[in-house]
Amino acid sequence: MWIRFVVFSFWLVLCVQGLDRASLRRSSDSSGRCQYSFIVDSPMESSCPGTSSSVETENLNARLTLLEVVVSRILDARPVTKADIKTSEMENMKTLLQDKKQLDRQIQKLQRQVQELTDERDKLREKPCPLVQTEPTNSFGIITGKDPGNNGAYQEMKAEVSEIPVPSKVPVLFKGQENAQNNAGCGELISVGEPITHQKANSITGRYGVWFQDPESPGAPYGPSTVWRIDAVGKDVRELFAYENLEQLSRGYPLKVLLLPEPMESTGATVYRGSLYYQRQRSPMLLRYDLTDESIVAQAPLPQAGFHGQYPYSWGGYTDIDLVVDEKGLWAIYSTEKARGAIVVSQLDPESLKVTRSWETNIQKNKVANAFMVCGRLYTVASYSTNSTNINFTFDTASGQSKAVDLPFRNHYGYNSMIDYNAARRMLYAWDNFHMVTYDVKLGKTSSSQ
Repeated sequence: MWIRFVVFSFWLVLCVQGLDRASLRRSSDSSGRCQYSFIVDSPMESSCPGTSSSVETENLNARLTLLEVVVSRILDARPVTKADIKTSEMENMKTLLQDKKQLDRQIQKLQRQVQELTDERDKLREKPCPLVQTEPTNSFGIITGKDPGNNGAYQEMKAEVSEIPVPSKVPVLFKGQENAQNNAGCGELISVGEPITHQKANSITGRYGVWFQDPESPGAPYGPSTVWRIDAVGKDVRELFAYENLEQLSRGYPLKVLLLPEPMESTGATVYRGSLYYQRQRSPMLLRYDLTDESIVAQAPLPQAGFHGQYPYSWGGYTDIDLVVDEKGLWAIYSTEKARGAIVVSQLDPESLKVTRSWETNIQKNKVANAFMVCGRLYTVASYSTNSTNINFTFDTASGQSKAVDLPFRNHYGYNSMIDYNAARRMLYAWDNFHMVTYDVKLGKTSSSQ
């Protein structure tokens, strides 16, 4: 359209310029008719000789060339329309969106990598240093002092390990195992060490409770390092907390929480060979709870046993039936109406919970604060609240004889509601006024009666 307009304008100019030299002639043709002729002279010549036609053609070609140049410049200078702008913007927008999608994918990839690295860092922080397993400062491989600038006391552990000679064939994993190796076999209890605190319960339900490690763990999914804990305050005690090891217990990070199908009575539970043994609430019924299957696999009543406040320890807490484990197996410490409140010790079949043999002592159950078994001997603690008390009596099931003893024992926090012995680690586990503590023990030489 632009080209037509320019051509028309050009020819119009030519016509105007030629008006000064135009002429109209009239003549008669051969037939006598009147003939009119309109003649426009060339701008360069007044006549039109035959030889000048090529010049006019050349001029016309030059003007047409000039016209084409003008038209080309006009077309180049044509303003951009809205449609052109819209098309360009859409193309740019499309390109930007593609770039944004690509950047979003890269950001998501980086975020996943950051999250994976963060998770790996957290796992490494939560897991104890492998050197902890060789640390001999206590039975669980945890030292009592830490380097504030190192958040883990690695340097201190390294120094202490270098000072302890480790057997080349049998590595010492914790002090309890070292005690067991140094005191192989069974013998009389000759001393109890100072309490070592590992954790404190953070709610009223943990005023008293029970905690332990399996001395004969059957293996996966729970190993010998697994720690079990039950907060025993409440009307319906069912929650059993499992921790991967003592380090995770001290951090407060349970591996799993199991819900017992039957509520538990007091602090008389124990764990042995992959099962939890406990007393059903308000009943003399003993239950065996398989920790792997998470179900009760055996139950049996304890014959003639008092329960729910009839024959408790001196601190109370419905501690009529106390289940414990030692080198000889599973035991029940309780009393009966026939025994008139004196302690009765019965050995139990760990599979069926049936009583295999019983012994009646002359030790009044409500006169002692707690009791535990070591190498087939019963030991009682005089007070649960006195800071410096003692182990005051022992009863030997091999000889059927009891005697008074005086072994120092310390209640560091003034309200000891549970004491159990671990034969694999040669340690006592106790729950002292919200606190979970352990005591190293030392045994004498093997007795001939054992």
